[in-house]
Amino acid sequence: MRTLVTGGAGFIGSTLAGALLDAGHDVAVVDDLSRGLHDQVPQGARLLQLDITSPALHDALAEVRPEVVFHQAAQIDVRRSVSEPLFDTAVNVLGTVNVLQGCAAAEVRRVVFASSGGAIYGDTDQLPTPEDAVPSPASHYGAAKLCGEAYLGVYAQLYGLETVSLRYANVYGPRQDPFGEAGVVAIFAARLLSGGEAVINGDGRQTRDFVFVDDVVRANLLAARTDALGTYNIGTGTQTDVLTIHRLLAAACGSDAAPRHGTAKAGEQLRSCLEVRRARERLGWTPQVELAEGLRRTVEFFRSAAAA
Repeated sequence: MRTLVTGGAGFIGSTLAGALLDAGHDVAVVDDLSRGLHDQVPQGARLLQLDITSPALHDALAEVRPEVVFHQAAQIDVRRSVSEPLFDTAVNVLGTVNVLQGCAAAEVRRVVFASSGGAIYGDTDQLPTPEDAVPSPASHYGAAKLCGEAYLGVYAQLYGLETVSLRYANVYGPRQDPFGEAGVVAIFAARLLSGGEAVINGDGRQTRDFVFVDDVVRANLLAARTDALGTYNIGTGTQTDVLTIHRLLAAACGSDAAPRHGTAKAGEQLRSCLEVRRARERLGWTPQVELAEGLRRTVEFFRSAAAA
């Protein structure tokens, strides 16, 4: 199968590209390398260095003619979306429309879209939250992802694109960027391994549904080859607060450093946890990597990277 992964030099995208190659598929990667790393593009994948908002993306899609496009590229920082809403909209809304328009012109069969669970639902008393919960985004990022899903529906109706939206919970694992503002597991792990201090925004009692990257990649592979269409939560159905994440990571890193508490950030949710029954029933997907094991693998990755 011919495939194309936008954001394929990034954390989730490069892991997905590697899994597609391992499964015997042809893989092209689109990434502007603004956050993704050239070294993370797996050997055997063709790299096209492009911005997803560029008209040149249409030419690339016409040349590659993928059967399935995995749209992973995004502006992923919730806090940056609040401070720079026009930039977030340009990437996450206009960029997504540009990808979809190029897919329609290139007669792509299916688009699998990396959406967001927690950011779309916002704070809700319905936990774990099912896909039919009323959306209530608390950030520009969440609003942009919801808008992207709406555009997928439009392109499905107008052009016959098969579309699947995967609403990710908080994805963590090897290759996650430890130097940005997104990805608390990677940030904490890198700081604790270096003997530094981890900063918790607010009291640390905010909860998230942490799902390991390999489980997310497996959901994408299933979304590409099953007949199922529509929207699916990809999480674990379990809440874990940030204080617990710090405690578990400190133990895995062999650190006794206490966290420092900073001010709570605008646009940050208090609780998030996704109901995943629909993904189990229609995609045949369930999470397989337990939190403690996923954190151990993540710490080992960063420990090895620091020693290299």
